Amino acid sequence: MRWACSITNPLLKRVQFPSLVTIATDGVVNTLEFFHQYQTRSHGSSVSGDYTNVLMVEALHAQSVKDGSLQNLSMNNYLLDLYVKSSNLHCAHKLFDEMPTQDVRSWTILVSGFARNGYPTVVFECFRKMQTEGVCPNQITLSIVFKCCSSLREFRNGMAIHGWILRNGIAEDIVLENSILDHYVKCRAFDYAIRLFGLMKQKDTVSWNIMIGAYLLLGDVEKSVDLFRSLPFKDVASWNTLLNGLTRNGFERAAVKLLYEMVESGPPLNEFSFSVALVMVSSLSILKLGKQIHSQVLRLGIHNDGFIRNSLVDMYCKCGKMGEALAIFRKMPMENLTVQSEKAATYDKSMEEIVLCSSIVSGYVRNGDYKDAMKTFSTLVCKHVKVDGFTLTSIVSACANARNLGYGRQVHGYIQKVGQKVDTHLGSSLIDMYSKCGSLNDAGMIFRETKSANVVVWTSMISACALHGQGEEALQLFDNMITEGIRPNEVTFVGVLTACSHTGQLEEGCRYFSLMKEYGIKPGIEHFTCIVDLYGRAGHLTKVKEFIDENGISHLTAVWRSFLSSCCLHKNVEMGKWVSEMLLQLEPSDAGPYVLSSNMFANSHSWEEVARVRTLMQQRGVNKLPGQSRI
Repeated sequence: MRWACSITNPLLKRVQFPSLVTIATDGVVNTLEFFHQYQTRSHGSSVSGDYTNVLMVEALHAQSVKDGSLQNLSMNNYLLDLYVKSSNLHCAHKLFDEMPTQDVRSWTILVSGFARNGYPTVVFECFRKMQTEGVCPNQITLSIVFKCCSSLREFRNGMAIHGWILRNGIAEDIVLENSILDHYVKCRAFDYAIRLFGLMKQKDTVSWNIMIGAYLLLGDVEKSVDLFRSLPFKDVASWNTLLNGLTRNGFERAAVKLLYEMVESGPPLNEFSFSVALVMVSSLSILKLGKQIHSQVLRLGIHNDGFIRNSLVDMYCKCGKMGEALAIFRKMPMENLTVQSEKAATYDKSMEEIVLCSSIVSGYVRNGDYKDAMKTFSTLVCKHVKVDGFTLTSIVSACANARNLGYGRQVHGYIQKVGQKVDTHLGSSLIDMYSKCGSLNDAGMIFRETKSANVVVWTSMISACALHGQGEEALQLFDNMITEGIRPNEVTFVGVLTACSHTGQLEEGCRYFSLMKEYGIKPGIEHFTCIVDLYGRAGHLTKVKEFIDENGISHLTAVWRSFLSSCCLHKNVEMGKWVSEMLLQLEPSDAGPYVLSSNMFANSHSWEEVARVRTLMQQRGVNKLPGQSRI
């Protein structure tokens, strides 16, 4: 036999249990005693024992060859199981092929090994070969196969296997039924899942949890809560499923109430519970609750868990506490985030660490600290830390908001250098960055290079043209987008109406505003403001007043601001005075309306009105921020 695990293999000298090797090579005791000692001494060995365990299994295999016990099926299955548990699938498969006979346990051990190590397609091949050779799978084998179907969303394969089970009259235990139920849910075949759940004679907590998750995926929160309340015994997974589902479906406040209920009367929270709770706190920006959760995490000593650490950083970033986020971030040495090779730095790092770096960069961007975002990103790049597409999108947005074209070009160059795929999100951010930094040609280049452009990319390019006063190009792009069969959204129409406003195309703007109804889009503040601005720029101030009354938008301050700007533009002091009074009623503490009114009166030489406005500002304690200049 050509085995790397031969007893003459010099690697065995490195094994940490020399007495066992002596036993294996000298043959002083029988193989069963060797098994017993191997299990006793290797039980509980951790990371440092992984390599040792592989060598020990090889030594064990060599001993069984020597004493002839390899002809025994139980012995083969035992060895096969050890190879699988040590993740040595190559030797496991080789041993399996050389076994004189294989039973259902042999096949199940091999299938579980490939499934555990992420080879679902090999599992399917083994399952088909198993049937060809006339070995009937048991419930454990079938459960493993269904989990692989779920991971690949292989609905047809799963349904065919379920049919085969029913045709052959194979008894379904609760574990197998739950695997089938979970398969249908993950493949979004909810009708099948609901029907199967109703036919199940025996249901455990796992069954109920799967169905609670199914209704949450459907968006039927009420039904999922009803199932949860009717569940006789709720384990921590039941609470976590509902907590996570409520948060994902936008019911964060209901999730907070459920969290308090869980703390009072439910099971102890585990790592996943804390992680979900922190996500919930982040979305609501409840800093006080976030700190309470953080203190509990520290008390339980689970603060070093990757998911919890990332959730804590994200929570503090979204609550505007970058100092606390950085304190957690800096506790992980930057050297842990890098992997050096002979030629250059590589990017073989865990996703948790990448997400942690991404949270810090995006946190700076979210809080408007673009300079520190760029500094942090530069540090990550210099230390050869891999960054994901989300981080790149965040830093490109920082360049756009800071109007830093030079750094933006460097980031774009880095994206090309590392071969990062420019997807629709990153592509639209690059278009926005180049547009806001004044380089419309570069924005157009990114737009043309972006493959499979969706509505986000088209909208970014339309808005870029509108921003640069290229109204005709923006409208032409919109028509091309419709021709391509891409449905516009509300942001697209903001770009189109802005283009019409900047180019003075009143009729076109009104037509596109009416077109929104055909796409089922309800006008928002931005759309109304664009139309007011469109009428105002054209000098139709009376039309603006009528439009505000007809649409019932007199409570929107943005609309009145635009109206007042138009009055200033056309020097209509009378209308401007009335509009400023309306605006000051809505925003008595904002300096903007006072400044606009004062400038309008000053341009018309109405100095008494200027004095009145400034006196009013002083009486109300409103202060104008001084102007600033880069120069």
